[in-house]
This record gives sequence, structure tokens and C-alpha cells, in this order.
Amino acid sequence: MSPAHSSPQADEPLPAAVAAEWLQPFLDYLEKERRYSGYTVRNYRQAIEDFHQWLKRSGRSAADFGRLTAREVRDFVIEAQSRFGRRTLHNHVSGLRTFYRYWMREGKLTKNPFLGVPLPKLEKPLPKFLTEAQMLKLLAGPEKLLAAETLSRPAALRDRLVLEVLYGGGLRVSEAVALNYGDVDFDTGSARVLGKGRKERICPLGDAAMAVMKAFRQTKDGGVERSDPVLTTLAGGRMTPGEVQKLVKKYLALADLPMDITPHKLRHSYATHLLNAGADLRSVQELLGHASLTTTQIYTHTSVARLKEIYAKAHPRA
Repeated sequence: MSPAHSSPQADEPLPAAVAAEWLQPFLDYLEKERRYSGYTVRNYRQAIEDFHQWLKRSGRSAADFGRLTAREVRDFVIEAQSRFGRRTLHNHVSGLRTFYRYWMREGKLTKNPFLGVPLPKLEKPLPKFLTEAQMLKLLAGPEKLLAAETLSRPAALRDRLVLEVLYGGGLRVSEAVALNYGDVDFDTGSARVLGKGRKERICPLGDAAMAVMKAFRQTKDGGVERSDPVLTTLAGGRMTPGEVQKLVKKYLALADLPMDITPHKLRHSYATHLLNAGADLRSVQELLGHASLTTTQIYTHTSVARLKEIYAKAHPRA
């Protein structure tokens, strides 16, 4: 079994009594007070369930949540490294820290043994992205299928709109599918986007995206309401992240581009191309909706590489 995948035990749900007493109040707190995404809530649930399974295998129960020492928590982390990849392990420990912090606030626990627990260092892979030439090939896909008469005009416009919103606006896929017409300012070509932590930001979408959006909107019989989704299925319903993922894969294959590119990597492409064109890091941070500048700095590698290439070609001392 690959260490990047959890064991079957991690998927076992908690006993009903334990879930009612310890897990559900915590999940309600994450969803209703902290407004965490469904993805994060699901991951934190899995972290608690896996931790409880480890307690059971160690001859303990939920009653031991408050009795664990830092040494025992280190044992858990060491054992978990055989079942999880490093990033998953970091995410699980983050969830457990938050779990303990919540129950300390509620007065049910008195200490957080996950504070300061040593974790294996994370590898920092450079983000994958498409070059500007590759992006043009990807964006040309719907028009190519329309010309070949294998796609209707509304479908081609919808598909192009999905790609343009992801790349032109640098939106996360969850942000893109949540976008309604009422969030779009057609005069300024920008959209009001609700990002992580329900933080709102304004995102320019670009002239190309706006032109396609207007054309697609005109294909809607009876027009659109402010509450209508921008990205829809051909039946008119709101697209899901999974449907966007499949659509991107379809056009990657058509353009003979790497199939490991995801909608999120179109966001990487957006950020990289902005920096390559001279945008400053702080502005890109705001456009992406990153809370920390450190998160945005992962994109600077390509700008540095480009500067080195220019230097090598142009400088007499290169």
C-alpha cells in the first residue's frame, strides 16, 4: 500500500456515541462559525476518525483524548507516516490541533498535545502550469469542435467560458462554479468572488472572458436573473467542480497537452503569466485571494527563470 493513502481503518466511522459527543459539535463549529469549506471539514473528520482508530489499536478510547502525552502523540505521528503522505499527515495534525483547541475553549480538555509535535518536512514542488502558447491551444479547443460541427454554438460558448473564467480570472474551481450573474460587473469586466474563509475580493475577468460571457448569456432563452449561475450545464443547472474537471481534461486531450493539468493549475498559469509580464507580487497576492504573501511566492520561480534567460541572451558578461 502506498504511504500516500490511508489504511482501511481510517475510513471506519466513529461509534455513534463518540461522534455525537466529540465529533459533531466540532464539525458544526467548523461549518457554522469558522465557515470552513466542505473539503476541509471532510478532511478534518477523516483526521479525527483515523486518530480514534489509532486510540482503539493502542487499547485506548475517546475517554483518553485528554490524557495523552506529547510522547504518545509523537508515537501516533511516527506510526501515521507509514499510512499517509507527508502533506496528508500535516493536514491531519492541523485538524487535530484545531479539534483540541476547540474542546479546550469549550472547557472539556485542558491541554493540546499536538502543539509543537515534530512533523516530517514537506517537499515544496514547483507549481505546474501551462505556457502562454499552450494556454492558447487549450482555449482554442471549443472553437475547433464548433468548426468541425461536433459541438453546438451554445455548448462551445459555455466550454470556452469555463476556460476563460478559470484562466482569465484566476479563480479557484469552487469560486468559478459559485459565480452568479449578479456577482459580475459587466461595465468594469470584473466579478465579486467569495474565496476561502468567505473572504470577498474583486477579480478582473479580462476582455476575452467578458465577451464570451455576453455571447453565452444571449443564448439563454428569456435571459438570465442575477441569481442564475454563470457556469451552467447545457440543461441550465449550475456546474459542479467535477464537471469542470472533466471539461478541462477533454480539452487538454484535444490540444495534446499534459493530462495532469487541473483547473487549479490554470490558476497557477494565470499567476505565473502575470508575474512574467511584470505584475508585482503583492498585486498578484490580492488577485489570487491569498492570505499570505508566502503562498504567492511559489510562483516567482518562473519569473526568476525568465530573467535568467533574458540575462543569458543579452548580457555581455553572461
